[in-house]
Amino acid sequence: MRKLCLAAAVTACATALLYPSTANAEPAAGTVESVAPLAAIATPPGAADAARLLYRSTTVGDAPTTASAAVYFPAGTPPEGGWPVIAWAHGTVGLGDDCAYSIAGPGARERDWAYLGTWLQQGYAVVAADYAGLGTPGEHPYLNGTVEAHNVVDAVKAATRQYPSLAKKWVVVGQSQGGGAAVFTARYATEFGGPELDYRGAVGTGVPAYIEDILLPLGPGIPPMELSPHTTAYVLYILNGLRTTYPELDIDSYLTDAGREWLSRARAACINPFGEELAAADVVLGNLFARPLAQIPDLRGVLTRTMGLPQSGYDRPLFLGQGLRDTDVITPATLAFAATLQAGGQPITLHTYQQDHSGAVNASLPDSLPFVRNLFS
Repeated sequence: MRKLCLAAAVTACATALLYPSTANAEPAAGTVESVAPLAAIATPPGAADAARLLYRSTTVGDAPTTASAAVYFPAGTPPEGGWPVIAWAHGTVGLGDDCAYSIAGPGARERDWAYLGTWLQQGYAVVAADYAGLGTPGEHPYLNGTVEAHNVVDAVKAATRQYPSLAKKWVVVGQSQGGGAAVFTARYATEFGGPELDYRGAVGTGVPAYIEDILLPLGPGIPPMELSPHTTAYVLYILNGLRTTYPELDIDSYLTDAGREWLSRARAACINPFGEELAAADVVLGNLFARPLAQIPDLRGVLTRTMGLPQSGYDRPLFLGQGLRDTDVITPATLAFAATLQAGGQPITLHTYQQDHSGAVNASLPDSLPFVRNLFS
């Protein structure tokens, strides 16, 4: 009897080695975990139906995570093959879970609802990823472009797997933080999506180019910046994003007590009230630093690897729209990025508008609508 038990154990062990159990295997990226109705506050007026998805994606270091996304459906009957998909990469909403697009809707509500409503009226479904750590467990690695690209692509995978009424062909469209996310997605969409999806191209407005250069001089005594009232909030979000992506850098050690206190507040703050709070407190950026950020070894390399927009490798058309009165992102830097892509033979189309950061979004539609229509034709 003992010999039979031993033989059975050996056989079981061999079987386990040859055919490992998948019971505890991590679900693949793009796997839908749950579907729920979308709150009215997070649903654009032009949507005939909407839902909130939880799906599997990745975050810092390709670690698996749960992310969330909103899906908006246009009115009418889907065309043959399903509704073509616009993946909406939204701008900065904040870092707190209650700031997530699929929970609270956009910070710039009137602007974004008009913009997304136009795409819905044109017969596109919209898939709006929240990005890892927004509305789901974990920290949001703000401006980590590769993570954002994974989240956007995986949201499209999840939505098209869940809804047969959605086509596999898709375009990514984004503004501000989402403009950068759209550019990163444009670079990696074919690689991350694989043969399952049919990626056609990208539109980015208010794209924050060469942010790494702007951050290099941060430190004690840096003078107040006469830019957007949200500038200090953006910087604190970036610092928290770096702390999330590279905990070994010990970002807190570069800050004063006041800097650490404001950074702690930033982790749960939505952009509009946080920007107003910083402005009311008359926070001076230079007073948040105890030593120069440039003391971080290879700071430029660290920043470039995290948020430096790719300058080559685009395999589908890319549309960039930039407001010439934009003070949220540095307009000359964005134009220089576009010129670099053009000089490198990348498939880029550039349009400029006599608008500020927010105004360029809807001002770009007369150009971006036919651009996207041609991508789907």
